[in-house]
Amino acid sequence: MSAGNGGVKDEAPVEETGLAAVEPPPLAATVEALRRECDDLRDQLLRRRADFENFRKRVERDRAQSGLDAIANLLQALVPSLDNLDRALETEKTPGPLRDGVELIRREIQGVLEAQGVVALDPKGTTFDPEIHQALSHEAVAGFPDGTIVEVFRKGYSLKDRLLRPALVKVAKEEHGEGNSSTEGPESAAE
Repeated sequence: MSAGNGGVKDEAPVEETGLAAVEPPPLAATVEALRRECDDLRDQLLRRRADFENFRKRVERDRAQSGLDAIANLLQALVPSLDNLDRALETEKTPGPLRDGVELIRREIQGVLEAQGVVALDPKGTTFDPEIHQALSHEAVAGFPDGTIVEVFRKGYSLKDRLLRPALVKVAKEEHGEGNSSTEGPESAAE
């Protein structure tokens, strides 16, 4: 400011101060930069949406699996009761109200299991499969080929494609002349 101008500012020309005037970028470059930013944000949004959809599906699948696990555990706990009722019916041969009551309870439990999709596995006469059977013994048995189940000690049960309990079985083996019986697995595996 100079005192002789009555308080009016002296404006120096731009060239004299050494500062160059800033020109705005061309309009086309600005539009292109905004378009790239918009595309990047759209890609991020689509990725986040896909991630969220995958997460939602995974949570749904996990929830359904948890429900199936809970049902399977409950049904698995009912199976030994069915075995005990079968044993009670085997020991009580005479008709009467006690036998009738046990039969009724057994039918009700079996009905509940079947309504939920539980299938009893009674594999006598089929080929031994270690995925669904547990061999308690291998014995040479006349009339049965090697690997055939000749006796079922305890039925197995499955729920859809899930094994609730393997069947305990005796498996036929080829006769070798020396030992006719070999036990596999724990003796206490019957229960």
